[in-house]
Amino acid sequence: MGQWDRFLAPYKQAVDELKIKFKGMRRQYETDNINSPIEFVTGRVKPIASIYDKSLEKGIPFEPSLELATELQDIAGIRMMCQFVGDIETVVELLRNRKDLRIVEEKDYISREKQSGYRSYHVIVEYPVQTVSGEQLILAEIQIRTLAMNFWASIEHSLNYKYKGVFPDEIKLRLQRAAEAAFQLDEEMSQIRDEIQEAQAYFTEYKESPGTHFPRNTDGGRKER
Repeated sequence: MGQWDRFLAPYKQAVDELKIKFKGMRRQYETDNINSPIEFVTGRVKPIASIYDKSLEKGIPFEPSLELATELQDIAGIRMMCQFVGDIETVVELLRNRKDLRIVEEKDYISREKQSGYRSYHVIVEYPVQTVSGEQLILAEIQIRTLAMNFWASIEHSLNYKYKGVFPDEIKLRLQRAAEAAFQLDEEMSQIRDEIQEAQAYFTEYKESPGTHFPRNTDGGRKER
């Protein structure tokens, strides 16, 4: 195993464990028939190429080291998606109350969005990983955002690679407009939150009822009326 494999192994373990734990939180809400503030959870370990770019940006040596582990707080990354903006605060409070991790820093990019229009809530945590050599504390970044925020961020991330962070003015303006439109969508959905959740609960109950099926054409097309 190479030095980078050894260095990143605890981060992969941290991501796997945190994903399982956070998905377990969602299942607990479902078991109790309570609307979960967590829609779904994803995670990843930052690719070595991205670590290289970030180390250059920060002016630190590109090598496995304590300095790198300290300066790059998002080598281990978890993303928690919510349906509604109000759910984000609930999820943050759940994280604050956990005993298996320690919050190091919180960054609120929702009430104070970035100039680009980016919105998300970031929580940097210190998470203990148990290895054969003993306990190792791993820094991980947890991003909490709505589905609309995540859609915008994914598009912006792709464009950022294309333009190397230097967007043409027209693209920059359109991204800012799109970010505001996404936030307005979140605001509108929050206004009818109760109706949405009631409809979702009804749909789930109906779908899972014995003998329930949805009509469809045998040829796979839309059913004619």
